[in-house]
Amino acid sequence: MVTGRQLDDLLTVFPETHLFDRVVAENGGLYYDPTTREVRPLAAAPPEEFVGELERRRVDPLSVGHVIVATWEPHEQTVLQVIRDLNLELQVIFNKGAVMVLPSGVNKATGLLRALQSLKLSPHDTVGIGDAENDHAFLTACECGVAVGNALDSLKAHADLVTRSDDGEGVIELIDRLIASDLEELNSRLARHRIVLGHSGDGVDVPLESNNGVVLVAGPSGGGKTMITRALAERLRDAMYQFCVIDPEGDYDEFSGAIALRGADRRALADDAIRVLDNPGENAVVNLMDFRLDHRPQFFQLLLPRLLELRTTAGRPHWIIVEEAHHLLPS
Repeated sequence: MVTGRQLDDLLTVFPETHLFDRVVAENGGLYYDPTTREVRPLAAAPPEEFVGELERRRVDPLSVGHVIVATWEPHEQTVLQVIRDLNLELQVIFNKGAVMVLPSGVNKATGLLRALQSLKLSPHDTVGIGDAENDHAFLTACECGVAVGNALDSLKAHADLVTRSDDGEGVIELIDRLIASDLEELNSRLARHRIVLGHSGDGVDVPLESNNGVVLVAGPSGGGKTMITRALAERLRDAMYQFCVIDPEGDYDEFSGAIALRGADRRALADDAIRVLDNPGENAVVNLMDFRLDHRPQFFQLLLPRLLELRTTAGRPHWIIVEEAHHLLPS
């Protein structure tokens, strides 16, 4: 759950937070684990002189959290004036009449990323749903951003999907669709993080179908297959899609942005690959140069089921790159 509410207020109006693995409160400023009840601020506390000056200027209501300071319109002008007068690096975020003040750069998206990191999940496997101004960055960070039917028009204009229903009924509608189809019907709309492979003859982008794609790179020896595939891996890396390269000839040992692994013990090498990929922010290159040619298919048969198991539980790695496929799948 990602919310603008302060945690005490949230627990009062919604004590069932145990339904969630993590809660991000204070509009990205606070991390809460409902199981352990760990509370962790994700930014600095509000300056005392800022809060004191707001109180002196009779800003009411005024609430102060671990990170956030909140009030309501029309006090936004006073809040902005105090920030200017005290030369503070603070930002004001609106939420349907609420006025929230946070350290610069803190928002629902940054809080979401911290929570996903603790769960070892990727934003590319995340669906977000919201309704107000403070949900723009949050939905942009998700692979699929959804707005409920009564969301602000500006949010609906940038969402990948707008539910027919409003408020909580819209959330139920989204969950039902997730269960029924995993939102597969939205693949063609999810262009925000799309990787462009090139352009057609008439100038139309040719995208990599990141959610249901399989790519074959084929051609004669020396034709540039590895160069093209390395360029593709660079784009995956830059877009933070996780990948694992099975590299029979050592072509990726110096690849920037991936951890190169090598060894003659099949099981240990497979364990090392899974250990690296357990972190959503890491990519792995598995070098098979220490294996005989006839042993490489056996290693691939050992590693591939473990990669697919990780994809089943965590949605990662997003891409498995099999170089020199004839080495690994000779039959």
